[in-house]
Amino acid sequence: MSSQPQNKHRYKERQVELNTAKAFKIGDGRISGYCSLALAFLSILAVFAFLYPSLLTTTELRQVYDASELQMLLKYAMHFSLFFGVLTFVLGKQRIMGFAGIAITLIGFALGGYEIPIGEVEPRELSLGVDWLILAFLASAFVFMSLEKLLPKYKDQVILRKEWALDLFYFCFNHLAISAILLYANYHVSHFQWAESSDFQQFMQSIPVVLQVLLIIIAADFVLYWEHRLFHEVKSLWPIHAVHHSVESMDWLAGSRGHFIQVFSERAMVMIPLYLLGPAQEALDIYVAFAALQAVLIHCNTRLKFGWLKYILVTPQFHHWHHSSEKPAIDTNYSAHLVIFDRLFGTYHMPTKHWPAEYGTTVKLPTSYLGQLFYPITALVKGRNKSKV
Repeated sequence: MSSQPQNKHRYKERQVELNTAKAFKIGDGRISGYCSLALAFLSILAVFAFLYPSLLTTTELRQVYDASELQMLLKYAMHFSLFFGVLTFVLGKQRIMGFAGIAITLIGFALGGYEIPIGEVEPRELSLGVDWLILAFLASAFVFMSLEKLLPKYKDQVILRKEWALDLFYFCFNHLAISAILLYANYHVSHFQWAESSDFQQFMQSIPVVLQVLLIIIAADFVLYWEHRLFHEVKSLWPIHAVHHSVESMDWLAGSRGHFIQVFSERAMVMIPLYLLGPAQEALDIYVAFAALQAVLIHCNTRLKFGWLKYILVTPQFHHWHHSSEKPAIDTNYSAHLVIFDRLFGTYHMPTKHWPAEYGTTVKLPTSYLGQLFYPITALVKGRNKSKV
């Protein structure tokens, strides 16, 4: 249980003031301008991915999608980028954004656009996951930004909140590095061949897929729970994980912030139970989709109600408390998928009628990527690893 009894803590309401300077307003040209720019950048990234697929796409993901269907998606993205760019000009504001969106899209057309021939792709162990970045951003932005606007926990929290650009950079970096992450994770699990049992794996694949997925979730969450807890409770590891906790406003991008050491470590550790269980590919694909969606959802700025599921699954309210800098919530709620391990090991904190009033770390971290990249070193030198959340 948390370090301080819940009934002795006075919970406060979080105060979020509307930042009118950054709030989107219909008719001011910024909505269309940002849409034009976003689609333009994604489009030209896709054009380069079609031009250099072996360097800019991931082998694992290419097996999932149809390249010709993505070219159709690219076609619509490029045309909509031009449309939003022109609309920005018509509205008479933010014309620089409109011009930039149109110019980048036209460069994409000049390079071949959505008519680049599709051929065989030379397999490479290491490449940039541009395809993964594009698909993840489009899906995440559409689904979770819609959720945050339709069912917001804090309706006055703007999309372009403080340090939004920093977390967008983390989002891009982590997705582009997917190939390197998988390569490291596969190398890591290769050291556990001694524990592999073909008989057990055959049994695993013989049971219903639903049960396979459930066993994967439980096993993966057990590993993630203890890895997460170690990052909190081992003083030399905390400055690495503190980067993730330094975010002070929760939304769909907040979960992307994380030191690369933690990102690589987390992916490598969770691969161990998946490797040893040896589930069917269908079950593994379902788990990966579930884990990816939940990882974004639990950081969202949403009041979406989960009913009785909140006593089983990790939900936004549960995980928001993990990010709280309020004393009773510090070093609690480590689970990634299910709340069972926090209940079993005494780290569960869930005042169901309250949400955190404050997020972040009590020891403030640098607000630049490079500052956070080297923070574990500077914190060790300065002795800051003696401080907690």
